[in-house]
Amino acid sequence: MVRCGGAVLRKYGNFIDDLRLYVRGGTGGMGYPRLGGEGGRGGDVWFVARERTTLKSIRDRYPQKRFVAGTGANSSVKALKGEKGKDCEVHVPLGISVLCDDGKQIGELNAAGERFLAARGGLGGSLATNFLPCKGQRRIVRLDLKLIADVGLVGFPNAGKSSLLSKISHAKPEIANYAFTTIQPELGKIMYADYKQISVADLPGLIEGAHANKGLGHKFLKHIERTKQLLLVVDISGFQLSIKTQFRTAFETILLLTKELELYKEELLTKPALLAINKMDLPCAKDNLNELMKQLQNPQDYLHLLQEEMIPANTLEFKDIIPVSTCTGEGIEELKACVRKSIDEEAEQENEEYRKKKLLLLQTSEEQMNRS
Repeated sequence: MVRCGGAVLRKYGNFIDDLRLYVRGGTGGMGYPRLGGEGGRGGDVWFVARERTTLKSIRDRYPQKRFVAGTGANSSVKALKGEKGKDCEVHVPLGISVLCDDGKQIGELNAAGERFLAARGGLGGSLATNFLPCKGQRRIVRLDLKLIADVGLVGFPNAGKSSLLSKISHAKPEIANYAFTTIQPELGKIMYADYKQISVADLPGLIEGAHANKGLGHKFLKHIERTKQLLLVVDISGFQLSIKTQFRTAFETILLLTKELELYKEELLTKPALLAINKMDLPCAKDNLNELMKQLQNPQDYLHLLQEEMIPANTLEFKDIIPVSTCTGEGIEELKACVRKSIDEEAEQENEEYRKKKLLLLQTSEEQMNRS
């Protein structure tokens, strides 16, 4: 049984990646003292992984986010052993981590059909409980998406990430000439002629100090963890958040983005990465691009010009660097091809590693059989 009240329609954003739920197992049924009958156990609450399910669909369908299993049947003369209460099954997306309210992970669901017991039903009344039923387990849990997209667009505010997403996919993110138009991930899919689809997430813009949680930095950086590959988007003319902050060149912007990723979690720099140099339609863009390419080819020659705290210990190795303009369409098709190539190479590498592991297991098992 699912209890979820409220007939009011609510409007939610296009995407959410974590959701808090209240779950409660059913109460057990009453025992029958005179004949020693046992009440039925309360129903359980289960999370079941299911394809084409989203956290948003759960929130829209059950606005109160409460899931309660059925009560066990009472013992009676006709049925001394009461029936178990009805289980409550909650369909959740694949790739979900289940966490307690304190943040401790208690389970995960990765493949369709996998199940996780979220709340156990209470025991029915019996001699051990003086024939009184027990209440079911109750708790608040959080569902966290582990992976939200194949590619994540990473950059400072107003770098043109939303415009780029709208050009390479069918997504319609909010686009405006001011910072922070994206405050939650916006998803789109790149569609290819052979029907291949690659999911892309426009992630909220970072700012300097994001690693220290400045400007909701941890929440935004968490999204980056949940993508397979990174696509850094940089304004060729540089970046300045406000008149109170320092202007950064495109080269400094790349180093600062790398530094923020490194300080938050060094493993992020091991993800495959591409670089899109945006706004190539602006005046002096080609001169700026030539200067930037020199700096990227020999970054060590230019690091002495920067403040020490801006310099990352390790630099990102870009698989491809693509100049683009979302205004004129320059480089868009090339960028889509580079994204496809990078994703395919990564998939082939994963398949090769899987084949090697399977081969190693077969060899090990054959050796063990020969010994015996």
